[in-house]
Amino acid sequence: MLDYRSYTFLEVYRAHSFSRAAKTLHITQPAVSQHIRYLEHCYEAALFEKTTRGAKPTPAGDRLFRVLSTMANDEERLRTELHALASETAPAPLRLGCTRTVADYVAPCLLADRVSAHPVEAINMRVGNTTELVQLMDTGEIDCALVEGSFDRARFDSVVYSTEDYIAVASPKDAASSNPRSIHDLVGERLILREPGSGTREILERNLTAHDLTLADFAGTLELASIPAIISCVAAGAGITFLYRIAVERELAAGSLVDITPADFGIRHNFTLIWQRGSTYAARYRTLIAGAK
Repeated sequence: MLDYRSYTFLEVYRAHSFSRAAKTLHITQPAVSQHIRYLEHCYEAALFEKTTRGAKPTPAGDRLFRVLSTMANDEERLRTELHALASETAPAPLRLGCTRTVADYVAPCLLADRVSAHPVEAINMRVGNTTELVQLMDTGEIDCALVEGSFDRARFDSVVYSTEDYIAVASPKDAASSNPRSIHDLVGERLILREPGSGTREILERNLTAHDLTLADFAGTLELASIPAIISCVAAGAGITFLYRIAVERELAAGSLVDITPADFGIRHNFTLIWQRGSTYAARYRTLIAGAK
């Protein structure tokens, strides 16, 4: 069981403030300061630097947060498990997070395989972008996440679920469908894309940068939060988009969309299962995708 001062540290770290942590924890600010000083004495390292904006974690503070956050969340899972055993109630569900593309086009088959192999296990799934899912893991609201975006490998253990083609598509009636040779041949088109923070958009922006391009170089942009809506707009000729082939396999086969990926913009990207580094539940999380590819 974690020391109560460890929970004070976690709250200060998340709030970036001694006073806000005190308010959340319903204790005095001097008590918060005393708890942090105790931990700094124990670990012989400064954990925060006071700034005009509050409390900035030191490198030692960052490291301690990663470890204590994992321990706190594992402890809460263990508490739930032990309560279920003692009360002979249903075990706690596996709480999975998925990014939007994964949720719409990968998770159904994955969850079907999981339910078949573990028929009595309950699963709760949350959907969000990679940043949102990482925050939910930090606060213990989900156990693991299947993501397409970048993540901090110092904070999370991971295993690759699949490697997917990331392509450009257009309506066959669109002028853009005439075999562009370079990504620069597409800058006259309107881009239809996901909102900022989505993994699909992050990959596009990062790879455009490698070609000295930004979203502003295109004729215009249209942001939609729904992948099916993006696909429908592109099929109607409203613009082009970049997404995973797995999301448009049916449309490509039916001919309502065509692959217009330029030769200099071929991209493959991993869908990755991640969880807090050092979690004692790592083996359970790995079984989620074992044999499910």
